[in-house]
Amino acid sequence: MNSNFKAYTQTAEILKAIAHPVRLCILNGLLEKGSCNVTYMQECLELPQSTVSQHLQKLRSLGIVETERNGLEINYSVKDEKIKQLITLFLGVEQS
Repeated sequence: MNSNFKAYTQTAEILKAIAHPVRLCILNGLLEKGSCNVTYMQECLELPQSTVSQHLQKLRSLGIVETERNGLEINYSVKDEKIKQLITLFLGVEQS
């Protein structure tokens, strides 16, 4: 058995983060669209901006998504290649 418990803990945290339905939906949308801002996600999910931002912060803190500033707008995209593969596998999403 591999005794690298820290790696298992980190992987478990990432899996817990993406297991939430709203976060799965966000990741699915980001893979379909490539990147988008909070306003777009908020309208698609029909959730308050603060709720979407909280979910994005969780994904960002774990290195799952990254941001790119375009003027006043901040666009999000999936950063982690493993996550792209998981979402594609589980949800059948075609990556852009």
